[in-house]
Order: sequence, then C-alpha cells, then structure tokens
Amino acid sequence: MSQIPKHVSKVAESDRPPIPRLAGERETLVAYLEWHRSTLALKCEGLGQEPMSRRAVPPSTMSLHGLIRHLAGVERWWFRIQFAGEDVPLLHYSDDDPDQDFDHLEGDVGEALALWRSECARSREIAAVPLDTRGTSKVTGEEFTLRWMLLSMITEYARHNGHADLLRESLDGSVGR
Repeated sequence: MSQIPKHVSKVAESDRPPIPRLAGERETLVAYLEWHRSTLALKCEGLGQEPMSRRAVPPSTMSLHGLIRHLAGVERWWFRIQFAGEDVPLLHYSDDDPDQDFDHLEGDVGEALALWRSECARSREIAAVPLDTRGTSKVTGEEFTLRWMLLSMITEYARHNGHADLLRESLDGSVGR
C-alpha cells in the first residue's frame, strides 16, 4: 500500500453527509446536493481573507471567495426567486455589472460564508415540497420541477467544486478535500 503524500488532505467520511446507495429519489437528490455544499465548505476550511480572495489560477478571475459569493447568488436565484417566487434582490449581480461575485471581493469572507450558509438554509426550507412542484423561469417563462432544479444545482456545484479543487491546490497544495 502506498503512502499518502503529506500535502494531501484526507477527509474523513464523517466530514460530509453520506450519499445513500439505496434510497428513494428525493433522498438521493438532496444527499448529493448536500454533499456538494459540504465539499465547497471543506475547500474553504482553514483559509483567511487573503487566500480566499486570491485569484490563484490565472488568467481566471475565480477565487474561493468569489465562488462562495457566486453560489450564494445561485441558491437565491433558483430557490427563492425562480422556484418560490420571492421578491428579493439578486446577490452580487446587476445588468450593468454582471460579474460582481468574482470582481468585487472587498467584502469580508466570513460574511460571504455566512450569507451562503443562510441562502442554503432557506433553499432547504423551500425544497421541502414534492419533487413535481413547479417553478417558473423568470427569463423564459418556462415551467420546471423541483426535481429538475435539484439536478441543475447538483451539476452547478459539481462544476464549481472542480474549480475550487484547482484553486485550493494552487493556494496551499491541499488536495482530496
């Protein structure tokens, strides 16, 4: 058996919610989304303001801080605005400045993480309805189900967790989180 290099972080299974292999549709979808949310949090664990805000993979403007801001906005957009129809402002976005989430990192990382966690908590409350419950796209007017939206959110997090992998490894060599 080979040794794990010291720079590789091993994350215990208990650090993330388990994904059941024998479960119903709702339990499986929710477990995957929660696993990806927890993975993003792990990628940010132990880092302060400067490394979280560093654009560590040029020429990309992404940073872990920016990803947290972006995904807080994604949670709000899909769950609260489009699915639940809440009248709340967009986060870190305007038509005049659409990349605020990645471009304006002067805010406190702790506050960004707290806002992201708050949006995730609200999303969980909203998602406690049947999977066939429908929302309506604010862009196209097309209807969609909670089932479709959960799958969309899983893919959004999976893609950005890949980005977070590269950012974290570039920052401190940590992999496997």
